[in-house]
Amino acid sequence: MHKLAIYHLETLLWIARLGTFRAAAERLHTTQPAISARVREIETQLGVAIFRREGRGVVLTARGRQLVQDCEPLLAGLERALLEAGSYAGATGVVRIAAGEIAAATCLPQFVSSVGHDFPGVTLQIDLDLTARMLQNVLAGTRDIAFLAGPVSSPGLRTMPIGDVGLVWLTSPRADFPPYLDVRAPVWSVGEHSPIHRIAGESLRSAGLRLRAFNLCNNVETMLSLVARGTGAALFPETMARRYIANGSLVECHVPPIARLQFEVAIRENESDPVTLELFRRASALSVAT
Repeated sequence: MHKLAIYHLETLLWIARLGTFRAAAERLHTTQPAISARVREIETQLGVAIFRREGRGVVLTARGRQLVQDCEPLLAGLERALLEAGSYAGATGVVRIAAGEIAAATCLPQFVSSVGHDFPGVTLQIDLDLTARMLQNVLAGTRDIAFLAGPVSSPGLRTMPIGDVGLVWLTSPRADFPPYLDVRAPVWSVGEHSPIHRIAGESLRSAGLRLRAFNLCNNVETMLSLVARGTGAALFPETMARRYIANGSLVECHVPPIARLQFEVAIRENESDPVTLELFRRASALSVAT
């Protein structure tokens, strides 16, 4: 009778987290048939069913849930002990990062450089996305760490603050309306669920300006280019707008809001992968540019 190996338990845990054999195969860099074979070996060894099919995915049986509950801390503790013994020098695997556009332009390069230096065996997969989708992906287990605008409060997430940036109202000096914000100026904003959109609306209302419909653009760099061409005004992160201000393409057109854009790094509350946890710890020490 064959004994179960660590890779059997690792397979079990990733199927339980991600919900399908295919997703676990992608996460473990193997094939779906190989994952199926490992599950059969586990069930043959134990003599019980671990998963049952439900729609396109699989769910744990009662015995399977108990096995995951018992094995997850043991496997995480073993991996952590081995990695810490070698100061994480032998860490390997793929860590999937989700980041917003502003974080990608500020603290993310420093993080990537640090990981490449200290974790040469770890591969990063980075996707730029909107906050709402990043949260969904982290909770679903399809992304491991997210750098996002906050504050974020969601069951199942663990977050740490990594600083904030100031916001500034800008327009083009070539615009067909006065170089200050009034009802004639078209106003641009990022998506309606973005903290910038909320702060922009609060800023206009506090100044007594009639709130009008926003033109929407989900990319800050594109919005900077649009506004620099005289198409309106917008509230921008000061860190991303500096070069436009410096070369005179954009000028301030309204009193900056007191509120600043906060940033956080997030992982799942029940994350147990030692490499992901160590990278989260290091990411928590970063700071967005101020």
